[in-house]
Amino acid sequence: MCRILSMSAREGRGCSLSLMKHWIIGSLLGAWFVASADAAETKPAWQQQWEQIVQGAKKEGQVTVYVHSTYAPVLTSGAFEKVFPDIKLVVVSGVENDLERRFTAERRAEKYLADVFMVGVLRSNDFKQAKYLDPIKPVLLLPEVVDESKWWQGKHYYSDPEKQYLFRYVASAQLGQISYNTQLVQAKEFTSFWDFVNPRWKGKILARDIRLPGTGGSAIRLFYNSPELGPEFVRKLFAETDITLFRDRRQGLDWLAAGKFPICFWCEGVEKAHSQGLPVDVFGRMKEGAGLSAGQGILTLVNQAPHPNAARVFINWFLSRDGQVNFQKALGKADEGSPDSMRIDIPKGDVDPKSRRIDGVKYVDTEQWQAMKAILALVDEALAEAKKK
Repeated sequence: MCRILSMSAREGRGCSLSLMKHWIIGSLLGAWFVASADAAETKPAWQQQWEQIVQGAKKEGQVTVYVHSTYAPVLTSGAFEKVFPDIKLVVVSGVENDLERRFTAERRAEKYLADVFMVGVLRSNDFKQAKYLDPIKPVLLLPEVVDESKWWQGKHYYSDPEKQYLFRYVASAQLGQISYNTQLVQAKEFTSFWDFVNPRWKGKILARDIRLPGTGGSAIRLFYNSPELGPEFVRKLFAETDITLFRDRRQGLDWLAAGKFPICFWCEGVEKAHSQGLPVDVFGRMKEGAGLSAGQGILTLVNQAPHPNAARVFINWFLSRDGQVNFQKALGKADEGSPDSMRIDIPKGDVDPKSRRIDGVKYVDTEQWQAMKAILALVDEALAEAKKK
């Protein structure tokens, strides 16, 4: 510090210059701190929150997603890790029943391993009823995810009454999942679903036992809820066609391909078998229209998740434009037809034409899954009427 009382004129001038230098530096530093604070304050609240969540996710280091095996290729493509290399994506895949048994056993043993679940609506609802889920709506943060104008019909869809827990990101065209032997049937003969209950086909129809979980749930909901079909069509199908039921998924396709039955409701693997040269194919859209199915496209947030920040990062990325483009592309070559994302701001070239929503088509929302109890009761009654078990 300058000693002003004893300094010479020259020293005084030097001291003044030194004080001015320190004052200028201090002023510049102060201005920099103010500018930095102002810059931070000008960031939108969502961005500040998002950056904090991403930093927390990096510290957690991983996110564990349980997913139906049909959708597993979406998560093993490496697209998420390219955007977030510091967060390891751990994928646990399998069929719904196996995943449900595994997850339930883990929770009963107080093992908290899962962060996110991606399965169908019925299993997702089971988890909600068991109080294994947190609301997913509050964790939607990215503007392009929150902006409902980017989604079909300008809104988000949820498959739970509270519209909080079961986020639905798929609405694929559901044509009934009816297949045929190409050597025994001319597809052009069928223009209406009512053609299948024509006495001409009595004793010639095969169907997966719909009373067991699996393929066909959304299709039978299409029949039941369609104003042009309804419960009467379901009753006729099971009571008046002398229908043959199977439970082994491979058996149905084998019988159809071998010509033992010309028509099959809810046979699996038909698209792949057709591509391999077997004489089987799937019927197209009938005049009564089509349904909209979520398939396995329900996204849920597990409560007591071990990696809560990483779970939020994954959910927002997956529902973003990039995430859903990757979703459709990864499943573009799926054996059973690629699903149609409910985002409408992404290209649809990777979606199987049979699964793609089309303007002007009458659609019945087959996510009215609460009706399944009444539908299955009707199936039991119809089979009893036909003296079948």
